[in-house]
Amino acid sequence: MTKYHEPPKRAGRAAEPVQVYLDRPDRERLERLAERLDTTKSDVLRRGLEALESLTRRRAGKSGVPGPLPTFAGQGLQPGVDLDDTASLLDLMEGDATR
Repeated sequence: MTKYHEPPKRAGRAAEPVQVYLDRPDRERLERLAERLDTTKSDVLRRGLEALESLTRRRAGKSGVPGPLPTFAGQGLQPGVDLDDTASLLDLMEGDATR
């Protein structure tokens, strides 16, 4: 048989056995997730690796230097504003958004 008679191979699905040791709770989580997604445990792990790799790539792309903060002209804080009291500060900001 020549290579033209062989069925096409699926890209990215080369099976190579890998053992993963998980504690019972993690193994059960993996099994539940695979069942919920209607896929294999291998596919869940593969997708998890892709997601983690994507997150680390995004973080590595950032310079780590924060951008400039916006500044506004004004006359300082409003009377009664306490920057250390986040709950009341949030109330004030939400109150301004509804006006």
